[in-house]
Amino acid sequence: MQSEYAKALDCYQVAFNGRIQTLGERDTATLDTINGMAMVISNQGNYDKALEWYQRALHGKEKTLGKDHPSTLRTVNNMAVVFQNQREYEKALEWYQRALDGKEKTLGKGHPSTLDTVHNMANIFRKQSEYDKALVFSQRALEGYEKTLGQDHPSALRTINNMANVFANQGEYEKALRWYQRALDCKEITLGKDNLSTLNTVRSMASAFDAQNKFDKALEWYYRALDGQVNALGCHHRSTLDTVRDIAVVFEHKGEHNKALEWYQQALDGCETTLGKHHPSTLETARDIAKLRTLNA
Repeated sequence: MQSEYAKALDCYQVAFNGRIQTLGERDTATLDTINGMAMVISNQGNYDKALEWYQRALHGKEKTLGKDHPSTLRTVNNMAVVFQNQREYEKALEWYQRALDGKEKTLGKGHPSTLDTVHNMANIFRKQSEYDKALVFSQRALEGYEKTLGQDHPSALRTINNMANVFANQGEYEKALRWYQRALDCKEITLGKDNLSTLNTVRSMASAFDAQNKFDKALEWYYRALDGQVNALGCHHRSTLDTVRDIAVVFEHKGEHNKALEWYQQALDGCETTLGKHHPSTLETARDIAKLRTLNA
């Protein structure tokens, strides 16, 4: 993946060099190229450098297009995403709010792009454990998506799923399961049973059952997710391995340590093959095995 980002960045650099010589830095094509470079750099995980390029794009767009132009606001939103990825949540909220104010003024409160920013703010509030605010913003996004895009649109389903996540974070697992089920019913029809978004909801339901100590139910749902992930992604994909590890955790919670060790070992073998022996996920799984073997000694 990193090699693909490097190739994309090389292409952007060539385009940037040509456009800045021919068109100048204030031309919209040049500014879009700067924004694209920032996006690739952000995807590489180089967030400070990405912010520098986004700021450069933003400065040019504000001068050329104006502060409330949709292209300018996209860059503002992208900067918020970078701060979110850095876990600088207060800064992220500040930039999302700036984007939201502009989008409501220019595009309207019900525009999908405006609602996307509302949705993103709800996620930040959830990560800050401000669950009441998270629910208010999620409900606002959901009502807008359903009115504008329809009840079965992926954006609406994503928001339903996130509301379930908030209830799960609050320990209200029955409410969470009802919202997960609502999302799942629509996703299976709209996206298909083996769609990755559908399978993520299945995993979330399994996790909620595990948290309620309903271990057999949790295993039933994790197995369902695992079957779909193996079909869609293969045995050694990181998401598949995460589910394998989740199954090990449930067996550990049940006190069935031998079965837990079998599943942990399966996860470890996959992590070593896919991620390498020194990857944090590999080391964490190895540590789990060591801890469980110590308990059984």
